[in-house]
Amino acid sequence: MAKKIKLSNVLASEQLPPHQARAVIEERLRSAILDGRLPPGTAVRQQELATLYGVSRMPVREALRQLEAQSLLKVEMHKGAVVAPLIGEDAVDTYALRVLLESEALRQSIPLLDASDIASARGYIQQLENETSHTEIGRLNRLLHMALYSKAPNKKLLRLIENELNEEERFLRFHLSSMGLGKLTQDDHNALVDAASDKLVDEAVAVLERHLNGGARVIRNYLDTQLGR
Repeated sequence: MAKKIKLSNVLASEQLPPHQARAVIEERLRSAILDGRLPPGTAVRQQELATLYGVSRMPVREALRQLEAQSLLKVEMHKGAVVAPLIGEDAVDTYALRVLLESEALRQSIPLLDASDIASARGYIQQLENETSHTEIGRLNRLLHMALYSKAPNKKLLRLIENELNEEERFLRFHLSSMGLGKLTQDDHNALVDAASDKLVDEAVAVLERHLNGGARVIRNYLDTQLGR
């Protein structure tokens, strides 16, 4: 059942210029979903948002459509838009899909990466080495992976990957502390960036596949424990 949370208790009310409305509403909702202020199952009503921001329902509808495309919202019969569930029973399928999508993006991107791209990726790893906030770990992990895929010419492929990474980021924010993993090693990430820097495409893809398959095993074991299997 959709959870009843007043959006005005979560999102600050303000009058938005019409030309900025869609983008601002999309970003405000996205942030609130990712940081948990709008938990899974929360109803996101068009009229409530339109009133909150002093706009017509059209930019609201467009913003919700974008968030649905990013897998952050889902539309349910007779309920409208609700915040999508966290990664769950289909976690292993999600990681299997990520292996396919991200391996292809990495193959396309590596030949086009330059020194600044590699430096950005190494910077994210350095931050991950010292980060203890689970919110930041999820965000930095997403940025690191996208930095390595960013030069892939297939932009639709990149959008699909970012949707999957958004889903994983939300899961890590809310579950990482209870997964009992201790300090997360950056060995795979370092090996991945080293191979990308040296333009060793096949080696980089092999590291990525090992990394993602390892993540799938950890999450599957955790979910099995949660469900008492």
